[in-house]
Order: sequence, then structure tokens, then C-alpha cells
Amino acid sequence: MYLTRFRVNTARPGARRLLSSPQSLHAAVMSAFPGLLPTSPDSPGTRDNGAPRVLWRLDHNARAEVFLYLVSPDRPDLTHLVEQTGWPTAALNPETPGWQTRPYTPFLDRLTEGDNWAFRLTANPVHQIRRKDGEPTKRTAHLTPVHQMRWLLDPERQARAGFRITEKPHAERLLPGGTTHLSKSEHHGDRYELTVRDQRSLAFSKSRDDRASKRGPVSLVTVTFDGRLEVTDPQALRRTLTQGLGKAKAYGCGLMTLAPPAPPIVPGHIG
Repeated sequence: MYLTRFRVNTARPGARRLLSSPQSLHAAVMSAFPGLLPTSPDSPGTRDNGAPRVLWRLDHNARAEVFLYLVSPDRPDLTHLVEQTGWPTAALNPETPGWQTRPYTPFLDRLTEGDNWAFRLTANPVHQIRRKDGEPTKRTAHLTPVHQMRWLLDPERQARAGFRITEKPHAERLLPGGTTHLSKSEHHGDRYELTVRDQRSLAFSKSRDDRASKRGPVSLVTVTFDGRLEVTDPQALRRTLTQGLGKAKAYGCGLMTLAPPAPPIVPGHIG
């Protein structure tokens, strides 16, 4: 497995086109692997079959600071992305080809129960609803931060994914106990080391050669979660990091990355 980071040159016209189309960006990502064809997200090889897959995520840190992250079974070649959306002249230096790729397996193998990590995840939080009795259920996006947060905090989802989101120390909670009740539903916004940001509503048509195009246009709501977690099942977490979490993985959702947590700030301490 490999972890790759590519910085997008947002001033390039090609970058603006790709950033506005999750389907085009999916095709560009898949084109980075010589053994794969840039097929539709519904084609074999992009489904959840239990094997490691190509995952990608866009991090919009600032207007001119956008990073593309990839997790993949094979090492990618992003030359075409450098030419369209990067800095081609700077990439002429063999030591700086325009992206950074590192082996991911050694990190995955070191994950241990009880480890604590900071994490980032862009996901498509959804649930199944039935508007009237007798109707089939319909997949619907969660639209509020409260419900989006509850989607990730679901105990069964966390257990399957191999982690537990860290609770704040009581002294750091603004609300008594860290929770309140809104419309008879528990709101965990102050209890956990978890934030929800960067909600995006995406709507686009599938390509003409997509055999599933009769199902109509694609509509997605995506959000980015930042927080801290504790590893409860290393094997399950490895599966989450290489297979993704949630729906819409072909459109930039599901990729979770980990980083060492920042040290706590000690009041009155400098340096």
C-alpha cells in the first residue's frame, strides 16, 4: 500500500475543471495506475469487495492550498496531473516530480490497540428513511452538523471501523457533562474530540458511456471530520484505512488519514 500527496495548482484552468467535477477527478486518479482503466465508479474493481482499493480525498486548507491525497495498492504516476493541474517546470527536477509517495504498509503494521491518533475523514453521512408506510427506504444525506456527527459517533460503526473517538476531559467541556438535548435527541458537540466542517453539496451527471446513467444525476453531501481517536481493533482499522469508510468512495469520500496528536497546550507555558 502507498500513501500519496499532490498539491493542486489552483491557478491552472485544468485544476479548476477537475476540482468542479468529482467524476472527472475520479477518472484522473484512476489514470494514475497503468494497470487500471479510467472506468466509471460503478465498474468492477471499484466496488466494496473486501480488497484494498484506490481511495482519494481533497483537502481544501485554503483557497490556494488544495491537496489531493491517495491511498492505493500500487505506486501511482501523477505525471498527467502535474501537466494539467500542477507546476510542470518545477517537476522537471527528478528529485521533485510534483508529488510525494511513501510506502504505507509499514505504518499500518505498527498500529496497536490503545494507540491515540489525530484523524481527518471526508465522508458522505447518509441514512435510510421511509416517507410513507409501504414505500421502499431511500438513502438520504444528513444535512446538519448534529446528525452528521452522530453518524460517525454511532457505536456500531466505530466498532466495525476499529476505533473509538476520544472524549474530552470533563474540565475542557463547556457544557455540563458535555451533552445537551435538542428535540429529544442527544447532541454530542461538546463531549468528543470531533469537529465537522467544509460541508459541500455536489450534483453532477454521469458520463454518457456509463451504463448506469439511467438512474439519473448524482447528488452528494460531503463533510470533513477532524478529531482524535483510540485504536480498538488494529486489523479493523487497517481495513478502514485501505478500503474506506461510508459511501461515495469513488467521489472523494471515505479516506481517513492519521497523524500524531498535537501536544496539549499548558497554560502559562512558552516554548
